[in-house]
Amino acid sequence: MPARIPFWNIEAAWLFYLLTALALAIFGLGLAINLARWRPGFAWGGFSAARLKATLADALLGRRIWRGDAAAGLMHALILLGFLGLFLATCLVAIDHYLVSFLHGRLYLWLSALWEICGLALTAGLVWALIRRYLRRVPRLERRPADALLPAWLLAIALSGFLVEAARIAASGADWERWSFLGWGLSGLFGPASAPAAHAVLWWVHAGLSLGLIAWLPYSRLFHALAAPVSLYFQQEPHPLADLSLPPDQVREFTHRHFLTLDACTRCGRCVEACPSARAGEPLAPRGFVWDARLYTRLKYNLLAKIPWFRQRLRQELTSRPTIDPEQAWYCTTCAACAEVCPVQASPIELIRQVRSALVEQGSTVPPLLAQSLERLNKYQNPWLAKKGQKAAWAKGLDLPDLAKGDPAELLYFVGCTTSLDTRAQGLARSLTAVLTHCGVEFGTLGKAEPCCGDIARRVGENGLFEEQREDLSGLLADIGAREVVTSSPHCHRTLSHDYALARERDGLAGPLPFRARHYSQVLAELVDQGRLTFPAGLAVKATFHDPCYLARHTGEVRAPRRVLGVIPGLELVEMADHGRNGLCCGGGGGRMWHELPGQGHLARARLEQAVATGASLVVTACPLCLIMLEDARKAGGFEDRLAVRDLNEVVCLALGLEGGANPF
Repeated sequence: MPARIPFWNIEAAWLFYLLTALALAIFGLGLAINLARWRPGFAWGGFSAARLKATLADALLGRRIWRGDAAAGLMHALILLGFLGLFLATCLVAIDHYLVSFLHGRLYLWLSALWEICGLALTAGLVWALIRRYLRRVPRLERRPADALLPAWLLAIALSGFLVEAARIAASGADWERWSFLGWGLSGLFGPASAPAAHAVLWWVHAGLSLGLIAWLPYSRLFHALAAPVSLYFQQEPHPLADLSLPPDQVREFTHRHFLTLDACTRCGRCVEACPSARAGEPLAPRGFVWDARLYTRLKYNLLAKIPWFRQRLRQELTSRPTIDPEQAWYCTTCAACAEVCPVQASPIELIRQVRSALVEQGSTVPPLLAQSLERLNKYQNPWLAKKGQKAAWAKGLDLPDLAKGDPAELLYFVGCTTSLDTRAQGLARSLTAVLTHCGVEFGTLGKAEPCCGDIARRVGENGLFEEQREDLSGLLADIGAREVVTSSPHCHRTLSHDYALARERDGLAGPLPFRARHYSQVLAELVDQGRLTFPAGLAVKATFHDPCYLARHTGEVRAPRRVLGVIPGLELVEMADHGRNGLCCGGGGGRMWHELPGQGHLARARLEQAVATGASLVVTACPLCLIMLEDARKAGGFEDRLAVRDLNEVVCLALGLEGGANPF
């Protein structure tokens, strides 16, 4: 009867058990070392079916891997499903041998065929992985010797497994072995006389490779297969503002969620491919930064440090090896392009912000211009001017209600530091004021009393200053009873709606924020949907929209600005090569607006080159930082005769005829 005979033709089974115990012991030690880094401050937070569903979609189906690279998705699916199928086969064989016998008859034949398919899938996926890396030479993939080790090892396991099966079939000659169709086909490689000896040798080779992989797994890149599902599950939750779950004497540079991110990374290179800083040739490469941090934390927070001899060795490694380069942290625009494309949702910007926080606290390697801006922010509630009370200057002559003085209004317009103080960005504020007035919206501002929301401090890692500014603005909003807030900047919107909510949850306050914060594009889109914003005349122009990172990726809003542009008669909207959630950053975020760095690239210029390629004559954006960066690049990069740069509000004003003169485009 068809059946699996354990240890057929194998002597000294005790040696296999000894090697298995050794492999499992080494595996267990590696697993303990990794889990020890996750443990401090780790909080379960309760079960979530929605997060589990999303985790399974990403971890098992590779949902995010397929995006933008179907070949990579297919390769990963073949490897993962093939590996899981063969792992399940091993478990079933063990159950059959040690617990209850059931692998016989027709069930065994069907499973034999299924396992052949799994082995073929694994082999095909591994071969395709090597072809992509070394023959097709996909640019984002590295080609170091270590990069070939893991797929070659797995391939050796798969091929040796087929050869073991072929030698066993050649020795037995049973007709029902045809169900193991590949092994049957390869059995001709062995003669009946030599097959048993060949089988024994190949069996031990296969066993040694398999047990070696088990022992090596926690120390290798393959550990992401265990870390990624855990990381994906917890990445569904918002990132904490700080690691406040640990006692003060145990607070470390990184939280358990950062460690999960580090262990989940596979060095696939998608983050480097998407990063605007890396694309511009700047020193920052998210993949390298993550793996430097991974090495650093594995050395510094190693479980073996409790043993004096190991502690001394680890300290030597820390001092002799290069670890995290703090200078790289300041090149990050915090655009979140890396997190958007990462298959395991690792977020290098969270690591970078943590490093920035440490640098700010130490007062070291902070770029001088940024340090000056932070000082102004602390003293004068803005990063631009060394004086207070200038935030209402843009509204001179407009006679707007001042909610800080008790004037009534249904909507608070939070102007923001850059919009209220930068000469070019002030046009955004005046245009939005004109549009809201035209639509009959009752609104007011905070006038001279408007503080900074804390976005800049938060992004550059000045956590203490962010807390002060959050408390100031939250208190002011509570005093005036604000319920509806509209912001000029997506950065302010993200801070008010997301970071303030996190801080509220961290402080143990139940329920949502007492106000709703929206970006102005969302308010304009709502006015369009209500029929309050219409364009009888229109505007004849071919335009392209630049998605601000903090609107499209951080907030997920790509529809609202296009909804507004789409109803303007005569306006033809064309998309750039990178648009929506995959838009290319202008380079103004993450505090880069307020400092300069050696070797700094021309991120905004690269964006305008994409705009020129569309044939558009107008670039529209919806962020004061983007407006400034793109306008400066237009002048410095020689685009003045080919492109105009306008904020969405300015375009709406022109289309409504609220600004005099002919069509400037």
